Amino acid sequence: MEPDLPEPHTPPAAPDLQALLRSLRVWDTALPAFDPATAPQAPLPLFVQWFAAAVAAGQPEPHTPALATTDAEGRADIRTVMLHGADESGWHFASHAGSAKGRQLAARPYAALGFYWPVQGRQVRVRGPVRTLPAEVAHADLHARSTGALASALVGHQSEPLPSIDELERASDAAWERAGREPDAPAPSWTVYELDPREVEFFQGDARRRHVRLKYTRTGDGWDRSLLWP
Repeated sequence: MEPDLPEPHTPPAAPDLQALLRSLRVWDTALPAFDPATAPQAPLPLFVQWFAAAVAAGQPEPHTPALATTDAEGRADIRTVMLHGADESGWHFASHAGSAKGRQLAARPYAALGFYWPVQGRQVRVRGPVRTLPAEVAHADLHARSTGALASALVGHQSEPLPSIDELERASDAAWERAGREPDAPAPSWTVYELDPREVEFFQGDARRRHVRLKYTRTGDGWDRSLLWP
């Protein structure tokens, strides 16, 4: 009697990427109106208004823009970061100085932030030079956040090669223990960056593709406003 042979395994069919892309719809719901003639003279008040509206509309994680940088060779890089604040001086985010973004900003201190709030069909783009804020600002920023944020900062080694997941778990457990024991523990490489806006664009999507784009450009102590074709 011959042994039973296993049924041949048929791998699942790969998803049809093009079909998936064509099946998606953008902005099938009502979007807010935006009249650029009513926009304030400076971009920060409008950003705060749009950010508050995104929060009220239930936009998930509206405070996590994409940060674009370039390395010393001019090669572009991008990742998602967390906004730590914005004021008349600039938009703030933080990272380790030795991370990939930290090294890139040290080599070429110019960057762009891109916010996308699809619930309302809105984007905000911010471009300008970047500077590091004093160490005491970084210390206060980190210790105003959660224990988890402090533990993550204490682990360090961001963007460095990781030998194994086990090593990450050991380092993370030790960092969590220290963060709970020393809530004011320093993380010397933690750095707050300030992007000084030279250009800020507000994009309001429209279901009929009549998108409204309002661009602010820094001119001395003030701002010029202009419209862009979508």
